[in-house]
Amino acid sequence: MIDDLNLIVQRDPNNALGVAADQWKQTTFQAEIISPENDGREIKNIVVAGMGGSALAATLAKKWLEQDICLPFEIVKSYDLPASVGHNTLFIASSYSGNTEETTHTLYEAIARGSQVATISAHGKLEEIATRENIAHVKLPTGLQPRMAVIYNLRALIKLFVSFGIIGEEKYHEIEQTADFLEAETKKWLASVPSETNIAKQLAMISAGRSGVFLSSNLMSPVAYKWKISWNENAKNVSFWNEYPEFNHNEFIGWSSHPIEKLFAVFNLRSSFDGARVQKRFDISDRLLSGRRPAAYNVELKGQTILEQMLWGSILADLVSIYLAILNNVNPTPVELIEKLKIELVK
Repeated sequence: MIDDLNLIVQRDPNNALGVAADQWKQTTFQAEIISPENDGREIKNIVVAGMGGSALAATLAKKWLEQDICLPFEIVKSYDLPASVGHNTLFIASSYSGNTEETTHTLYEAIARGSQVATISAHGKLEEIATRENIAHVKLPTGLQPRMAVIYNLRALIKLFVSFGIIGEEKYHEIEQTADFLEAETKKWLASVPSETNIAKQLAMISAGRSGVFLSSNLMSPVAYKWKISWNENAKNVSFWNEYPEFNHNEFIGWSSHPIEKLFAVFNLRSSFDGARVQKRFDISDRLLSGRRPAAYNVELKGQTILEQMLWGSILADLVSIYLAILNNVNPTPVELIEKLKIELVK
């Protein structure tokens, strides 16, 4: 069924597969800052506010640049800002639609506290506020679901970091240097590639009828989180994620009382950059959980750099979850419950 191109078109009428497969092109997006206001104040901490895919871009940036950014870096996914946000904070509000109410709320609060403020959006209230207040703003290309614009968002975020002196411009260029690699890898996952040689289709078939469980190192935790939210939004499936070594201090024990036939598909998202102790934890945990938990499927993240592996894993997550949506006989593009929630919230 997963190789039936006519069925794929029927169950994916909005061409989510095509959109996901084109994400590598976002790596060359030329982010331009409108009103690049920078008064030269000392920046002592960074706060990025965003939800969903917008927050994911910040999460990827935080782990990728962990050894490059010496300032405290916090991601806010709620209505309220921490007390640490003040005059010496670089605050960036990120929302693809520009209308995410939690993010808009924090933007007003950051402005009131006198922070150095910037915004990222495709349109909406964030763009309007940025124009009115003469705030630095990066406008994203329109026409996508927010979860399919993560790399656009990442490019914009890194451009702002460069502008405000947080990191050097080489990190902005490093993103576009992944383009050829990601293009070549993505071609292996297209609908026209048969399941016998298509890992994206194979992983979807393993997952059919099961809840996904995604495990990674702390370094690659944004990738595990990306797999979780792709399962939720594309495949319309409940899923879970965790990271080593934290997994061994709680969830590891939770499998003791679960019969092996429980309907879970477990994936180890493993990186060559994982430390030796973490790699050992993966191996020992799989051995000790044998007979207690469905056997984990190892996905070796590909790429020569941390960033390449992060983006490779993120794009693969979308392709696999879209194929799973097709197997689930659901349209991967709409997120109807989220839209209904937004309507209810404004009443």
